[in-house]
Amino acid sequence: MNMNTVRKIIDALSIHTDPESVNVLNEVGTNSAIDEVREMTSKALVKKNVHNALEIVIANQGKGINDLSTVVAMSTINALLSLEDKTEAIKILEDTVENHSEEEVRDNARSVKALMALSC
Repeated sequence: MNMNTVRKIIDALSIHTDPESVNVLNEVGTNSAIDEVREMTSKALVKKNVHNALEIVIANQGKGINDLSTVVAMSTINALLSLEDKTEAIKILEDTVENHSEEEVRDNARSVKALMALSC
């Protein structure tokens, strides 16, 4: 797999306005066996800064901040912290802390929410 080509595709999807681009990133990128692809995809989803994209990287077990790879998880957290408008991300983090069924996902969301509060 040519990573340069993958990077270009992910970058194009990150700026694409069609809501279906979020589904493509989720289905193909966040489920990849390659850490680098998952990392690029998570950052692309954060870059979109829309509810359904942020929800994938915040509230889904095994994806984004909940990825088993610390590189992917930390990269996603750093992307969230660098958002100019953190409003939607904070709403999703709060909802995840309050309502998610998995304790580990709630704990990760709680930690990221605290980091975001410090970065404002």
